[in-house]
Amino acid sequence: MGIETVPLGETLGAEIRGVDLRHRLDEKVAEAVRTAWHEHLVLLFRGAPLSDQKLIDFTLGLGDLEFPPSKILNLAGGPAIGSDIPSEINVISNVKENGKPIGHLGASEATWHTDSAFVEVPPAGSILHALEVPPSGGNTSFLNMYAAYETLPDALRSRIDGKKIKHDQTYTSAGGRRHGYDAVTDIREAPGPWHPAVRTHPETGRKALYLGRRMNGYVEDLSVEENEELLDAIWEHVLQPKFIWEHKWSVGDVLMWDNRCVMHRREAFDDSSRRIMHRTQLAGDRPS
Repeated sequence: MGIETVPLGETLGAEIRGVDLRHRLDEKVAEAVRTAWHEHLVLLFRGAPLSDQKLIDFTLGLGDLEFPPSKILNLAGGPAIGSDIPSEINVISNVKENGKPIGHLGASEATWHTDSAFVEVPPAGSILHALEVPPSGGNTSFLNMYAAYETLPDALRSRIDGKKIKHDQTYTSAGGRRHGYDAVTDIREAPGPWHPAVRTHPETGRKALYLGRRMNGYVEDLSVEENEELLDAIWEHVLQPKFIWEHKWSVGDVLMWDNRCVMHRREAFDDSSRRIMHRTQLAGDRPS
């Protein structure tokens, strides 16, 4: 098939060469991509200028499509995304047209998070296509949650194994409060689903920490003080450089990552620069 896999990070990330995303994947190529994805968790395809339909076709070659979180939660009052954008596409952008944002998350930092962990059945994967990138900033970093769990000290593992974490729906990963949601004054009462703090990947069988986000994370049955102490200790372990790989974007890049075992963050960038990304999501299952 002429497919080459080039590892990029110490514990995750690989570039895939020899796959033309402008053409629908045949089953052998799709299986090779899925195998590489399960091994490396984050895959990079360089220089692939795609239409939205081609991005959707690529996603469908790997599984079922998931709709953006705004549609899953039936959110109103969101960005004024153009009618020419397919409903399966989530626009990530700081650009404004006629004074209104065309996408989500702006130019500020998007803190460490798992995409759409705040819904009952989160997506399995995210696929992000770079249409416009700023001259500096806006890099995306990824975190291997298999490795973070497997190296977790026994004392912390015994405290988190078997527990559930509530994933707050109120705020975005950029810290903005979603339209129609009240400010959270007690993390124990925040709206959102309960997911296992340690989930088993349905395809690889490996266990990974599933934290969602630090903001308003709440471990069941703990006091607020106990919760903050435990999560602070776990996050201190998780955010070791050896678990992280950072990607500097170029126009045409396509990245796909596994939300079941990977977290990511986006660094801030100059809001006077344009950044436009289009994202699709692969449907997943309820974490277990």
